[in-house]
Amino acid sequence: MIDPNLPSWTQPRTERPRPLSSLVRRVSWAFMAMLSSAVALVSYRYLAKAGPVPVTIAANAHVNPWLVIHATGAATALFVGPWQFLPVLRRRQTAAHRMCGQIYVAGCVTGGTAALVLATGVSAGPIAGTGFSLLGIAWIAATIFAVREILAQRVSSHRRWMIRSFALTLSAVTLRLYLPTSFQLGLDPVLSYRVISWACWLPNMVLAELYLTFSNADAIPWTTNRSNLHAGLHHWRNGFPRTCDCE
Repeated sequence: MIDPNLPSWTQPRTERPRPLSSLVRRVSWAFMAMLSSAVALVSYRYLAKAGPVPVTIAANAHVNPWLVIHATGAATALFVGPWQFLPVLRRRQTAAHRMCGQIYVAGCVTGGTAALVLATGVSAGPIAGTGFSLLGIAWIAATIFAVREILAQRVSSHRRWMIRSFALTLSAVTLRLYLPTSFQLGLDPVLSYRVISWACWLPNMVLAELYLTFSNADAIPWTTNRSNLHAGLHHWRNGFPRTCDCE
């Protein structure tokens, strides 16, 4: 127990998990932003109807027009998402942070909804369809929870849900890493697609939860005060006051 009457050097120390170094954070962010941007730019080719479509995706029963809708929404979320984690943007450019956040949410909801439709038409069977369906549901849900928390002005909880949301957004990156790898290894394309439908997002979620656990993030409050919710909606549209902790 800490005694306020004793000097600070005699007080017992409270051990806390050591945060990741600034260098590791910067390198990790740069690597994530580079991969996300590259995949986003490649994915926009579907919007321009340029380049080949992978066989497993072209065989989807609902490929038109849902592939274009999904690719556009997911690519937009991938392109905008990394910048939302920059402290300088959150602290000094709150209007830009808020606008990018709204674009990100629109991309996630659009891409996730289209993903749910595409999941019902996969040619690899119900195992792959279930994997992609649960991905779409989890992606939309995590994003909506993040919006709910910032509307209620629970900034710390909002950050946690945004980390989960973007971990699911990054499934577009891991998917595009796994597919060509399985092709180069000569694996059965249907079996590989079934495995990848789960492997492209479940490990991402595990890593996100490990990061949230070992980074000593604040606990998530689950109650929502109605007055806070209305105030948060107003601030999300018009900007948060300077007294709000929106780092």
